[in-house]
Amino acid sequence: MTSDDAQPRDDAGAGVPASLPDRPAPLRRKPRAAVTMHEVAARARVSIKTVSNVVNGYPHIRPATKERVEKAIAELGYKVNMSARSLRKGRAGVIGLALPELALPYFAELADAVMVAAEKHGVSVLIEHTAAQREREFEVLRSPRRSLTDGLLFSPLEMGQDDVGALNVDYPLVLLGERIFGGPVDHVTMANVDGARAATAHLIERGARRIAVVGGHEGEVVGSAALRTTGYRRALDDAGIAFDPVLVREAGLWHRSTGAEAVRRMIDEGVEFDAVFGLNDALALGALHELHQRHIDVPGRVKVIGFDDIEDAAYATPTLSTISPGKAQIAQTAVDFIVERIMEPDLLIGPRYVEAAYAVVARESTGG
Repeated sequence: MTSDDAQPRDDAGAGVPASLPDRPAPLRRKPRAAVTMHEVAARARVSIKTVSNVVNGYPHIRPATKERVEKAIAELGYKVNMSARSLRKGRAGVIGLALPELALPYFAELADAVMVAAEKHGVSVLIEHTAAQREREFEVLRSPRRSLTDGLLFSPLEMGQDDVGALNVDYPLVLLGERIFGGPVDHVTMANVDGARAATAHLIERGARRIAVVGGHEGEVVGSAALRTTGYRRALDDAGIAFDPVLVREAGLWHRSTGAEAVRRMIDEGVEFDAVFGLNDALALGALHELHQRHIDVPGRVKVIGFDDIEDAAYATPTLSTISPGKAQIAQTAVDFIVERIMEPDLLIGPRYVEAAYAVVARESTGG
């Protein structure tokens, strides 16, 4: 597997396995209590208040004192308990994450990445499912459950640009996804246009000229399908290849079944194509399945690429080339932003907009 074309952009400037049954139970030692601020103060020979000031970034501390405290923190392995701090300040220590469809691997993997990022801050994540329904997306913004969380990471799918006013809420909110732009809140998303342009260019570089797009949404102006189709058309223009609307295939919901059905219809209609760009990996995997069912060689006769770099892509047959959209960066940046807004409610920065770095991941389905 290779990765190239990483393109960062930031307009803000900025299990333990279970014991096997045939093995003896492991010894269970009493865990060591967490290091306290009192211990750090004793080691550094300062007051608890001084340790608190260093931890909280208070600026008026002598450099030598700060260095002593930081050395004690490192030696003792002291960790700031963000949850306890939040409770003392009347906070829950929990952030919400509203997603449209957990059945899609991308959103499941994003949720996992958000939980990993949140754990670094000592906060928990409450996941809410909107089922890609417009009324449920509005409901989650004004739900009584917001009193249980300190802020919300929100990924709408049915709301659109005309709904930007709904983002004016009285709690910290970070927007994810591609449905609304230019809103009053921090927004973390992926490089849809540039990533799709790179995916199409990758196919062209490998000899493809009749590249079908699976997952188009006719009439969509803002959204993943529109943005990725724009990137596809730009790559065709770059290569001097004429755009053929017959090659843009509708696929409704972006599932394996709809990807397979789109390719099935295209073959049955006699449409000639030598490559498929699935606008997400589920669509591309569906396309791979249908091509296999029709005994069409991939990548010899038709090359296939997807978008999202879900785990399944690396285990398909053949393995699926794709665009890695920077899920970990999206999750970490979004969590960093929401925690910053929670801990510093008077923060004057923003709203901030970040597009995560993407990379082309070349695998067997494009001859990579």
